[in-house]
Amino acid sequence: MYSIKELFKVGNGPSSSHTIGPLKASREFVKRYPDCDFINVTLYGSLALTGKGHLTDYIVEKGLSPIPNKITFDPLSEVPHPNTMKFVGQKGEKTYEMVVYSVGGGAIKIEGDDEKALERYYELTTYDDIVKFCKEYKYTLTEYVDMCEDDDFNEYMENIYNVMLEAIDRGLNTTGLIPGKLEIKRKAHYIYNQKSKETDPSEIARRKVVAYAYAVAEENASGGEIVTSPTCGAAGVLPACLKYALDMNKYTHEEIINALKVAGLIGNLVKHNGSISGAEAGCQAEIGTACSMAATFLVSLKLTTFEHIESAAEIALEHHLGLTCDPIDGYVQIPCIERNAVAALRAIDAAKLSTYLNNSDSKISFDVVVKTMLQTGKDLHASYRETSEGGLAKHYK
Repeated sequence: MYSIKELFKVGNGPSSSHTIGPLKASREFVKRYPDCDFINVTLYGSLALTGKGHLTDYIVEKGLSPIPNKITFDPLSEVPHPNTMKFVGQKGEKTYEMVVYSVGGGAIKIEGDDEKALERYYELTTYDDIVKFCKEYKYTLTEYVDMCEDDDFNEYMENIYNVMLEAIDRGLNTTGLIPGKLEIKRKAHYIYNQKSKETDPSEIARRKVVAYAYAVAEENASGGEIVTSPTCGAAGVLPACLKYALDMNKYTHEEIINALKVAGLIGNLVKHNGSISGAEAGCQAEIGTACSMAATFLVSLKLTTFEHIESAAEIALEHHLGLTCDPIDGYVQIPCIERNAVAALRAIDAAKLSTYLNNSDSKISFDVVVKTMLQTGKDLHASYRETSEGGLAKHYK
């Protein structure tokens, strides 16, 4: 597996696979072929069907600037990956081509390229194997992550921590409409400052969690800076649970950062063995993975067993199986923003449930659920995989 740095990335919304990935691809093409007079770009599959709402054409033009270019949407041609884009550059009679797949979380794969450019940091690629190793050599999961990552990983995670909290702060203090023709009002500020008759501290805490998730998701939908955790569309879940943990004032800063590392490890396992791409496997791959990471984060804070951590990750992901990706008009707004809040609350409940159980006799492993999620995603009809052709997107009007 690659570094967790390839999972936790700082970028601008609204979509890691539709904006961060295509921007990276555009800049890579210009880097390789800087002398082009003109560039034609064709967006296929999900990139074609929801590219306008996700601002894909805008971000590609930005990445290719100042070279003149034309962008074509082709939703009908069969392609190897639902997020496929083809660049064709012209320089006199010379033609340069590059086919790119935006595979989720801002990551891209270039057709024909050897993946050696990205170093593999983790030799072990299943939770079961990692736990066996840790038990044999007396490592915690945090220590295992630190062993596999670079020396500057702690510094990197400090920045991830700060960007998550900054996104919450901006979201809570911004009102008005989210950009786009749906004219959705921002709700985080209202939810957080809501005057109610609540007296139960746990209910007040849960309302704040909802506000935190909305804050980041609304920032993402507005093109603000967020952390892919694991994607832009699901970027509100883990930060909401992070702020929830901080509000408890029970954990040290080091414990918070260490728990974020374990959450990153879980997300990395899903990315490697399953998918974090809504276009490939539906929203279960995005929100489901985010919920699994957040539940893992919360349980890891309590220094519970490998089995409790696995149980939290497994419960959170298992109960998102089959979740469709059906953004209305291609905007990462409905149902995406609300789903971040629901998943944050579910992460809290999954974490609690995992501590109630005798996890030593669990029949379903986290690794099995990850494989099941990928297969379920492949079985989903294409209209339910980030195409805006089915579900809520079809019946909205």
